[in-house]
Amino acid sequence: MLTGEVFVEEGLVTETQLQDAVIKQLELGGGEPIAGVMVQMGLITERDRVRCMGKVWGVPYVDVKGLPVPEEVLEALPGAHARRLKALPLDVQGKRLLVAMANPLDVFVIDELRLATGLEIEPLITIESDLWEAIDSFYPVETNVSEQLAGVMADFDGEISVQQQEEELSDEELKKLGEDAPIIRLANLIINQAVADKASDIHIEPRKDGLLIRQRVDGVMMECMKLPRKVIAPLTSRFKIVANMDIAEKRAPQDNRISAVIGGKEFDFRVSTLPIVYGEKIVMRVLDKGGINVGLSKLGFSDSNLNILLDMAARSYGICLVTGPTGSGKSTTLYSLINQTNDGKKNIITIEDPVEYELDGINQCSVNVRAGMTFAAGLRSMLRQDPDVIMVGEMRDRETATIAMEAALTGHLVFSTLHTNDAPSAPTRLIDMDVEPFLISSSIIGVLAQRLVRQVCPNCKEEYSEPVATLERFGLPVGPDVPTDGSGNVTLWKGKGCDICKGSGHKGRTGVHELLVLSDEIRDSILHKSPAHILRNLAMENGMNTLQMDATAKILKGVTSVEEVLRVIYA
Repeated sequence: MLTGEVFVEEGLVTETQLQDAVIKQLELGGGEPIAGVMVQMGLITERDRVRCMGKVWGVPYVDVKGLPVPEEVLEALPGAHARRLKALPLDVQGKRLLVAMANPLDVFVIDELRLATGLEIEPLITIESDLWEAIDSFYPVETNVSEQLAGVMADFDGEISVQQQEEELSDEELKKLGEDAPIIRLANLIINQAVADKASDIHIEPRKDGLLIRQRVDGVMMECMKLPRKVIAPLTSRFKIVANMDIAEKRAPQDNRISAVIGGKEFDFRVSTLPIVYGEKIVMRVLDKGGINVGLSKLGFSDSNLNILLDMAARSYGICLVTGPTGSGKSTTLYSLINQTNDGKKNIITIEDPVEYELDGINQCSVNVRAGMTFAAGLRSMLRQDPDVIMVGEMRDRETATIAMEAALTGHLVFSTLHTNDAPSAPTRLIDMDVEPFLISSSIIGVLAQRLVRQVCPNCKEEYSEPVATLERFGLPVGPDVPTDGSGNVTLWKGKGCDICKGSGHKGRTGVHELLVLSDEIRDSILHKSPAHILRNLAMENGMNTLQMDATAKILKGVTSVEEVLRVIYA
């Protein structure tokens, strides 16, 4: 059976849609499998793709989300092996071990599983992202954190007194403290716990009464540990030693990187120090090098917005801007757009500050101000490298914006970010930066504004009713077609809190978007320097859904909650 035909047979696509996907595959150079192209086009889901590929290969599909696995089965394969081989044991049937895999055709992995377990292996196919979540769930990186912390602190007692901590210690004493076994264990515990909790940032904050460890999980700060003051100097020294910083320099900020393999996965930690009143605050950005969710179809776009973005990514010239505050997922969207254009036949170059994730087949370079490698200087050099597609991490000044837009007019497809609250504000922001209006109106093909909202936890999700009038009072644009009961109430969802979401009622995040496509009317308005509200009205007349409208649609589908949308978009 041909791969494309199975999707028609399953009733997932029509013959016409399959032919459209084949044409799209040829446009992309033929390197992308037809199933992957259909996912990118939004014709099928990743689950549909994996299930049907299993049918083509003769391998049963299994959904590992929420699937119980007996302890004795997990003991058949150690966690380190499960992570390295990307395989999860599910059941033992006689001398056969059923194993969930993302690639069930990898005979080398199957042979290694057979040797490691002493059992015959029966592979089952599953979604890779679900597989990683299940492996992390069944094989926690660290367990019993409080017990481990108590053990570390018991070993640490007596190492250094508070009085010693308050004194000015020599470089040798600081280095010795940072290399003591209990401090190494404590530092590892903090990092491992952050990885297990899927934190994006670790904050190590000296306070008057001790040391506070906090994490940012799904965009929200959460307290993790409280430690005594005597830990401050040795723990700070430990992280500075590992990050190859100057441990004697306490008065000036420093930054560097740490690379580590945790649970069989590669991570980068961007470490930054900042002198504050009671010591040095350390913040570490956690970057899972294998975990970036690249792919426009995975980012929560509505069907209409996804189709427009796919069209923009297929253009040969013009500039597409992604706007939003820090932490709104702009980088992931940019990487997904770049990845969409990466068919092996284009020269793609990026300049970033810094390079967060490495993508195959793409030339990526970092800003280095000390060496004279600014966004503007790097962009000028990139244009001499015969590029087809360019990504500029951020347009911070007039020079960078002007060069990027001129490049967009001379046959290059350019992607970049800008800090504005919404999409219609982007042209006016560029005019404020003294970029010529004719450049803006001629070069921009679209502006995407976005936010990240937490999703309702699927494990503890429950329904409740709310009057439509309440949503309208909150400013949520509920349309007339929304189904209600006889009392004028609408059905919504929220998480009541469970162990999986740590009582928050939310697990994971998705995007909320606003996509401005430049029409002739909007271009004319930009030329006349019209304010943002005029551009917004014109865009809405042309069919643009605002951030509030997209968020409301996700609330009504049970993806996110009213409280979360009010926190992120209306704060």
